[in-house]
Amino acid sequence: MATTNDLKNGMVLNLDGQLWQVVEFQHVKPGKGPAFVRTKLKNVESGKNVDKTFNAGTKVETATVDKRTMQYLYNDGSNFVFMDVQSYEQLEVAPELIGDAADFMLENTEAIVATNEGRVLFIELPPSVELVITYTEPGVVGDSATGRTKPATLETGAEIQVPLFIEQGEKIKVDTRDGGSYLSRVKA
Repeated sequence: MATTNDLKNGMVLNLDGQLWQVVEFQHVKPGKGPAFVRTKLKNVESGKNVDKTFNAGTKVETATVDKRTMQYLYNDGSNFVFMDVQSYEQLEVAPELIGDAADFMLENTEAIVATNEGRVLFIELPPSVELVITYTEPGVVGDSATGRTKPATLETGAEIQVPLFIEQGEKIKVDTRDGGSYLSRVKA
């Protein structure tokens, strides 16, 4: 148990039998009346976001979440197989739990796997990954001055938008938090 004064981003709460992750929280002390805590919560299983307001100091039940660094090994056709880097224990994760993260995972990529009572809740990739562009249209001389973009296919099969000066075969850094935006070139 914890109080709403103890909330932190990333904390997982058990509200009415469902697990909710705290995305944002804000303590509000109005001029009149009691203080309260305004939160944005994300349902761990459905991904649905809700805004919820608690009175300050209200007790909330926290869920025990075990976050371990695991290495993505392979996709066996129906599930993604991860290995604990310390115990070498393997864990199969359903594609629904991976979601869009699959677009940025190569074999041997490390990720944080969050579990609750043996059940996988979600996968957290590093904030950015380095991937090679397997296909993109060639750039034209003079295109580097504009802020325009073009589609590029990554080695994982995902398609993202990159600046016009990026060429096929280049390694780039991709932001995994916002669905795959281009960050920068990777120097060889």
